[in-house]
Amino acid sequence: MAVLLCFLLVSLLALVSSIFLTNIKTSKLNLPPGPSSLPIIGNLHHFAGCPSRYFHNLSIKYGPVMLLRLGFLRVVVISSSEAAEEVLKTHDLECCSRPNTLVSGKLSYGFKDVNFAPYGEYWREMRKLVVIELFSLKKVQSFRYIREEESDLMVKKVSESALKRSPVDLNKTFFSLTASIICRVALGLNFHDSGFVIDQEKIEELVTEAGEVLGTFTFSDFFPGALGRFVDWLFQRHKKINKVVEELDAFYQHVIDEHLKPEGRKNPDIVSLMLDMIDKRGSEDYFKLDMDNVKAIIMDIFLAGIDTGATTMIWAMTELVRNPNVMKKAQENIRATLGLKRERITEEDLGKVDYMTFIIKETFRLHPPVPFLLPRDTMSHVKIQGYDIPPKTQIRVNVWTIGRDPKRWTDPEDFIPERFADSSVDFRGQHFELLPFGSGRRICPAMAMGTATVELGLMNLLYFFDWGSPDGMNIEEFDMEEADNLTYVKKLPLVPFQRH
Repeated sequence: MAVLLCFLLVSLLALVSSIFLTNIKTSKLNLPPGPSSLPIIGNLHHFAGCPSRYFHNLSIKYGPVMLLRLGFLRVVVISSSEAAEEVLKTHDLECCSRPNTLVSGKLSYGFKDVNFAPYGEYWREMRKLVVIELFSLKKVQSFRYIREEESDLMVKKVSESALKRSPVDLNKTFFSLTASIICRVALGLNFHDSGFVIDQEKIEELVTEAGEVLGTFTFSDFFPGALGRFVDWLFQRHKKINKVVEELDAFYQHVIDEHLKPEGRKNPDIVSLMLDMIDKRGSEDYFKLDMDNVKAIIMDIFLAGIDTGATTMIWAMTELVRNPNVMKKAQENIRATLGLKRERITEEDLGKVDYMTFIIKETFRLHPPVPFLLPRDTMSHVKIQGYDIPPKTQIRVNVWTIGRDPKRWTDPEDFIPERFADSSVDFRGQHFELLPFGSGRRICPAMAMGTATVELGLMNLLYFFDWGSPDGMNIEEFDMEEADNLTYVKKLPLVPFQRH
């Protein structure tokens, strides 16, 4: 016990000394304002509850560039489109690395992915491969038939509920849609095959557990050295993280093993393309791909692609039910444009209905699939809105707050798709008041595939069905609570009726 206490005391003294020296180095800088912090832990106590809403309230008091101290870590929260543009465009290069965190390192096999890898030659080469070989417009279009087939199956299942006038849990419906599409496109796994060994419930469990782990508070991220690792061990943080990582690794390995069988690469899915890239890369290439690279890219697609797309569709339908006039206008526009004799909707129909585009933009504005963009790390000193931002500062862009900025949006808390009718604002990273996919070097490479899935899924449900709430349930009773993880999770039971 004496040795343990001595160890803790030495670690604590080292930490306090480091914080003291850091404060001396930054005392002459014009740092952003922020709430007062407690000794040692800084502002960590502010992370209880719902951070995006809490930081929204803090930004009203301290401004759009706000400094927090989380243990030994400096974090700057960006809460305006002007400040976001400086981070993501003006100083994109200086601000485009990623923090080295415990969970992201474990999930990405030592940062061998694209989402969490730090900026450098490896990241540039890997992103180039991913963008050109996996997510080019040609590749996205080549998987169009999968998105259409899965949307058709969704319509068929909802039709069965409509005949019985029984509620449909749209959480399950949309998760099933996005999971089926991602698993077929990326992994070559089809839920509808009789020999499929992993069911949707297990996929949902894996995605949920991974999301929880990504939101896990780990002391070693905020307190360097032995002290942080010891506290994590004391609270058994590593135990849960390692359990989830092992389950995901077993799943990825199963996918790869199936593809390595003689008949395993008959379908041109993303894992097949990655394995072909391993075979083709020669000694002159900058780096050799290995199975950890494949698993890390699977992780990026699997975890980011399923949950975020489903969440966007859930929020869109929630707002449409809460705003029946908007729902009616959307259905009238879709049906008038496509006619009433369609047996199916295809991706050729996407983009034909302007009002559908407005609804998707408004959903992204009010309910971004992630409240904060993935954190960035500064690689050198920069100035944002006149404030000094030292190197190795973590930057968090609060897109939830930016989408509700009254300086940019009229009636920002209201769901009004018409606001985009005479606006050029888009969500592809060039307009910083609407950033669901980020911007700059770190913009989401799978944006085209994600938006196609969302628009096709919503158009099918609005074209073929009318919607109502279950008997005895008022619209006000819908679960609109927001919970900060990577995405917002809700339950949305609605009753479908066959279109008349």
